[in-house]
Amino acid sequence: MQTGAITQYIDVAQLALYAFWVFFAGLIYYLHQEDKREGYPLESDRSDRVKVQGFPPMPEPKTFLLRNGSTVSVPNDKRDTRVVNGTPSGNWLGAPLEPNGNPMLAGVGPGSYAERADVPDLTFEDTPRIVPLRADPAFGVAAQDSDPRGKPVFGADGQQGGTVRDVWVDRAEMLFRYLEVSVPVAGGSRNVLLPVNFSRINSRSVNVDSILGAHFANVPTTRNPDLVTLLEEDKVVAYYGAGTLYATAGRQEPLI
Repeated sequence: MQTGAITQYIDVAQLALYAFWVFFAGLIYYLHQEDKREGYPLESDRSDRVKVQGFPPMPEPKTFLLRNGSTVSVPNDKRDTRVVNGTPSGNWLGAPLEPNGNPMLAGVGPGSYAERADVPDLTFEDTPRIVPLRADPAFGVAAQDSDPRGKPVFGADGQQGGTVRDVWVDRAEMLFRYLEVSVPVAGGSRNVLLPVNFSRINSRSVNVDSILGAHFANVPTTRNPDLVTLLEEDKVVAYYGAGTLYATAGRQEPLI
């Protein structure tokens, strides 16, 4: 046997298979650990001193450089300090929360939202990503599509909640994100956003199944009439999400 001819007495294929298994197990461990850079440790219903992280443990903090020049290190000890606006429905750990006050604005269940940055999302050119069509004449509604502007908006009860005033476009993805709805209120009107995914647009009207006509008056608004921040987006979507369960008493009852 010549020097170095190990293949004659070692099963190289089997060694390669074992090496792949070891590599793949390490990859799974690494990816599962990287999953825990945000959202961990989990909150415990038993005590705020319990560190719930499971296996594998959280990775060591890593610092990321953001495109605006700032940095963020994760995982970190930052926690959501908001008071949960809900009461457990039962005297046991993990009991569902019953929202306190107005369930549409309580911020629990399908109406919960994350504390995202209160700044607008930006395009690659550092311009606001989501704006109304009136702010960017380069965008418009295609001729073959039904233009929703000027159409009435009806809730799940068939009552009109307002009238579409404008359409907000995502200039990075080249699609419409929101309809701007003018809602009549005491002493005038207020403009609110309606996520396109929660609406059905036809040739005569815009229909929304998640909330009722009267609920449009309480949709969270934006500070700037021509801009929406990441936090404001989450609050708006959460409001319509809450309506899927809390808009009517019947939606909160079991199907059987």
